Amino acid sequence: MVNKLILAAILFSLIVASSCNNQKPATLVTIQGDEFLINGKPTYEGRYWEGNKIQGLLMNSRMVQGIYDDLNDTTIYYWEYPDTKKWDADRNTAEFIQNMEEWHSYGLLSFTINMQGGSPQGYSMRQPWINSAYREDGSLRTEYLDRLEKILNKADELGMVPILGLFYFGQDQNLSDEKAVVAAVNNVINWLHSKEYRNILIEVNNECNILYDHEILKPHRVSELIEMIRKNEKNGFRYYAGTSYGGGFIPLTNVVTASDFILIHGNGVSDPANISLMVDSTRKVPGYTPKPILFNEDDHFDFEKDTNNFTNAVRSYASWGYFDYRMKGEKYAEGYQSVPVDWGINSERKKQFFRLLREITGVN
Repeated sequence: MVNKLILAAILFSLIVASSCNNQKPATLVTIQGDEFLINGKPTYEGRYWEGNKIQGLLMNSRMVQGIYDDLNDTTIYYWEYPDTKKWDADRNTAEFIQNMEEWHSYGLLSFTINMQGGSPQGYSMRQPWINSAYREDGSLRTEYLDRLEKILNKADELGMVPILGLFYFGQDQNLSDEKAVVAAVNNVINWLHSKEYRNILIEVNNECNILYDHEILKPHRVSELIEMIRKNEKNGFRYYAGTSYGGGFIPLTNVVTASDFILIHGNGVSDPANISLMVDSTRKVPGYTPKPILFNEDDHFDFEKDTNNFTNAVRSYASWGYFDYRMKGEKYAEGYQSVPVDWGINSERKKQFFRLLREITGVN
């Protein structure tokens, strides 16, 4: 009798676990005018900071290496963890997930993660490593999708809105031709549809005006891919899409017109006044209509000062994204882009960002 009760309890727990694993995603992102909404409510609802409207913004951080791996045997040793002296892609993703709840507790609602990562050294002249979720023909690598799914599931659970980047200029050359690029886009979007995620924003490529090999990923044609994503609708749902440019660059009309939200970067913009100018100039681009403007990469800090790139973006009613990499001579804990990544809030720079984030968003 006891054995039967134990067996019944085990079977029940397995059924419950299976049911939980099969639950549909619960988080929905929508855009109304220049505001982001999560599950029908504006983000940071009712919040003002120093008289500046925060409601509707989407504060974020560049966390593009969450599914990172290196398929080049001659460079993989670059990314060895200090404690184990080896690289471990699954550990990287697991530690990413372990820290997501803490990031969210400070008011971080979004992060950029990329199917081809970003420079694992912060900035790199050469990129001989191979980090791509795509094979040469644009088909998807299962091991990357497995890691991505774990992150997206946790984001859905927390009510976060990931910005999923599809291509990076250090890795797009690993796709054979334009046909493969188009296939990769369709494969990712169809995969997202199959999982029924409703909380994902799409960044076609990171900094479309920087060194891409394929013409369709360059500024004059990237809007074709944005439009293609917008037309890929399943059961009445489609994904919001846009693309980004290099630091300080004002988006071009074709992208401004095609995009659901506008991505700009603050790299190289050392005067906070010019952040405000960028936002104002973006709103004056021909074809602009009210839609969210979002910095999802800016490597300027000065968070202890009253005026910095973050605060000036907010004062101009633009969302802001923290880009932190390990600079020369810094320790393992620094940065969220340099591989191997320590995903904790464990450096003074990270702590300053998250403190200011909490102050601005009013999250307790």
